[in-house]
Amino acid sequence: MRLHPLDAVAVALALAGAVCVATGLLPRPDAAATLGRILPLLLFLGTVVVLAELAAAAGVFDVLASRLAVAARGSWRALFALCVGFVATTTVVLNLDTTAVLLTPVLLALAVTLRTAVAPLAVTTVWLANTASLLLPVSNLTNLLAADRIGLDPLAYAKVMWLPQLAVLAVTTVLLWCFWWRRDRPADGRFRPPAVHRPNDPVLYRTALAGCLLLVGATLAGVPVGLASAVATGLLVLAFVIRSPGTLRPALLPWRLLVFVAGLFLVIQTIGQHGLNDLMAWLAGPDGGVWGALRASGTGVLSANVVNNLPAYLAGEAVLPAHDRQRLLALLVGTNIGPLALPWASLATLLWLERCRAARVTIPMTRFLLTSAALALLGTLAATAALLLTT
Repeated sequence: MRLHPLDAVAVALALAGAVCVATGLLPRPDAAATLGRILPLLLFLGTVVVLAELAAAAGVFDVLASRLAVAARGSWRALFALCVGFVATTTVVLNLDTTAVLLTPVLLALAVTLRTAVAPLAVTTVWLANTASLLLPVSNLTNLLAADRIGLDPLAYAKVMWLPQLAVLAVTTVLLWCFWWRRDRPADGRFRPPAVHRPNDPVLYRTALAGCLLLVGATLAGVPVGLASAVATGLLVLAFVIRSPGTLRPALLPWRLLVFVAGLFLVIQTIGQHGLNDLMAWLAGPDGGVWGALRASGTGVLSANVVNNLPAYLAGEAVLPAHDRQRLLALLVGTNIGPLALPWASLATLLWLERCRAARVTIPMTRFLLTSAALALLGTLAATAALLLTT
């Protein structure tokens, strides 16, 4: 069996991380501390993807997508507003990788059903997967790291990030409409609404919906995210064991993503101890205030597009003190929004591209890269300015 390119990347990173530890480039106590820190994150990431996959199998996303189309009543403008809200909410609640993996095929299929242009719905998914991932710690793996580093519980974190999230959502919405939806709208601005999707098993559908809501409620209540996602996923897995055991298979576990993250943490920590941290410290600078926040977010944008957003955040976090909350969060803004400029800068974007290829959907790449770079720049500036008002 041929190894998928992303599988090969994940395995290579894991092997590289093991070599770093075995050769002493990364001292074993440092490696153990790193793995101990990311264990709860890996638990969350693994269980939330399984939760999302089973929720999709239960029909949750298909029902919601078809209801959006029906609720729009044939209006292209209304469909735009509802799709933006749907994708943004899913990203906030279930994280950006879930949006990239599961909502991309749903919106692509919706475009085919409605016989409308596919690109606007596809780009909506990947843009909001990145830019709607600021509000809650669970929305993005980097958020979990930042919230842990500066000691913010989910509600306290949301109180700081709500305004930056609104700012970048406003920019994203305007650019989506101007660059994609308005340009590719039907001639009369209308489409024929489909019938509402009916789940094959209403019990599984309701259980999956309850599991997603349980995850959100438990997270906001301060339950550790790994525990909250594990309990919610366990509830849904039990329901599938009873009603649809054939759906449960080893492929549901996102081993590639887990191996990728673990290897990436070890490799980036090693590189950080051998020069990357010094470079990041020089880029971020020593000063705080408005200029310091802008410089930190700019460093996040630049480094994310060079080495991917997760290692960029890790490298930046290593050189900023934990008490410097404003610059750490500005760095987070840059590494969350900035990766849109280039396809490899975000794992979510890579997953989205893979789903588009699997569906044989061609995205006009030059147009996508230019408009995404504009969003990365304007969205980061808007969110950083808003952050200065809340910190």
